[in-house]
Amino acid sequence: MQQLTGMDAAFLHMETTATQGHVGSLTIFDAKTAPAQFGFEEVKRIIEERLHIAPVLRRRLVEVPFGLDQPYWIEDPDFDLDYHVREIALPPPGDEGRLAEQVARIHERPLDRRRPLWELYMIWGLADGHVAQYTKIHHSAVDGVSGAELLTVLLDLEPTPRQVDPPERPWEPEAEPNQLEMLVRGTITLATQPLKALRFQRRTLQAMGRRDPASAAAAALLPATANLGAVGLMLVDRLVTGRMARPADAEGRVVERPTLRAPRTRFNHPITPHRRYGFGTLSLDTAKEVKNAFGATVNDVVLAVCGGALRQYLGDHDELPEESLLAMVPVSVRAESEKADMGNRVSAMIATLATDEADPVERLRTIHEAMLVAKQDHNAIPADLLADYTQFATPALAARAARAVARSGIVDLVNPPFNVTVSNVPGPSFPLYGAGARMVGCYPVSAIADGLGLNITVMSYMGDLDFGVVACREMLPDPATLIDHLRSSLDELHTAAKAVLAEPPA
Repeated sequence: MQQLTGMDAAFLHMETTATQGHVGSLTIFDAKTAPAQFGFEEVKRIIEERLHIAPVLRRRLVEVPFGLDQPYWIEDPDFDLDYHVREIALPPPGDEGRLAEQVARIHERPLDRRRPLWELYMIWGLADGHVAQYTKIHHSAVDGVSGAELLTVLLDLEPTPRQVDPPERPWEPEAEPNQLEMLVRGTITLATQPLKALRFQRRTLQAMGRRDPASAAAAALLPATANLGAVGLMLVDRLVTGRMARPADAEGRVVERPTLRAPRTRFNHPITPHRRYGFGTLSLDTAKEVKNAFGATVNDVVLAVCGGALRQYLGDHDELPEESLLAMVPVSVRAESEKADMGNRVSAMIATLATDEADPVERLRTIHEAMLVAKQDHNAIPADLLADYTQFATPALAARAARAVARSGIVDLVNPPFNVTVSNVPGPSFPLYGAGARMVGCYPVSAIADGLGLNITVMSYMGDLDFGVVACREMLPDPATLIDHLRSSLDELHTAAKAVLAEPPA
């Protein structure tokens, strides 16, 4: 058995009737490049041969009675690959719109916790000889980086599927532990929490470089906020970084940190169980030209593109707030030695999207300067400190807190700390193949929650930026329009970049 970390389990605790904790990916393959045996049975055969190098696929949850402690993974004694790998077909004409609708319908359905938390759908009927695969897996098992790593395990670098050595020992399922054994484990953990809290308080104060009574009192309250999930995590962030000196930009001006109070938009209300999905490709080379012209980073450009698109979308609906929208930006804290590990090693930063700035170049510069501050703040908090913080969440209380927040409608009463999630996951710059067919696109399908009804995630692949937009159906009924605005926003920046690069050197 392997116990989930507090951070992994947090994605289980967040689930309600409207909020699901799984993430996914939509991969498109060109079947014309595949050998004759390409098909559903071949895909399933390859997965079966590689289950031992992707052990997360055969693990399922075992809960601790009364939610006293985090759940455990066990090797599922009833594992059935046929349950997890499925095939469906789109009705004609099999275009991107119908594919996006089908993915949204599957994505909004919860995973069965009595089985390993993943499903793969092979989707036929696309135009141009393309075949899609939609895969969803619970966020408690993977984050963005480990999910991308899992993708490369199941795919190949050459059209001919590689031969994978069989396991040294045959796979053996685990007998499910009885409830009494799990209850004893949970009780022992509960008894050690006070000592862990004292150690956590000491580490927090050391990270802050503080010894004054006021800081000690604040740090002592932090374990009690763990059941609040992301809200409590932001309290940690502000407690540690709020006392730091503010950095200056290139011209010596002091740069303000974004507040934890974002303007209210259509995306910041309780969500329904229903989803909309949109996907599209932008040029990574174009984004690099922009970042080189203005001394920014690719991630700055992605944020600026999202800011421009949201400004256009909300403006078209007469809903653009005067204050800038804020984005929650997930950040991997995975060490090099942890790259092959599953689970979550992730933190987050809050960044402005400068939607109050009409000029695209000034928007990019504003975002670049603000990200310098956000990175300084983020680096000030040890990654292990945030991981330790999540260990204090009691599963029963954290899940109850999520349901209580959903029922109370509190997200309609207070301004959100941020408006949208924007995530940038690095992917391979070389081609990948599935059952011999070349992958031509890989589009993320992420999660949303109450008060955060829009998620924009991008993965780079072969010189492309593959965007996936997930939203509550009632908040963004037309995600394809937002995809078009993303393209227009990058075009604006590219036009400005070409003008700068064409200028003769001084």
